[in-house]
Amino acid sequence: MKKKPEDQPNNPMHGVKLVDILEFLVTKYGWEEMGRHISIRCFTHDPSIKSSLKFLRRTPWARAKVEAMYLDSIPKKV
Repeated sequence: MKKKPEDQPNNPMHGVKLVDILEFLVTKYGWEEMGRHISIRCFTHDPSIKSSLKFLRRTPWARAKVEAMYLDSIPKKV
């Protein structure tokens, strides 16, 4: 059975797409800063949303680092 959004009120990642995470981080930090925080080629050499999505979807450890960076960057709910 699929969970409804209200079933996960404390999960800030619920319903957030990877493309939205990348766009948020690029807007907030830019590719250069992201490449300094997470040293992956798709951020440091000719970066694009498309190439980053392709890499992150195939590479769980890199995706986890990007998601952690996103969680550290969003305002915390009290």
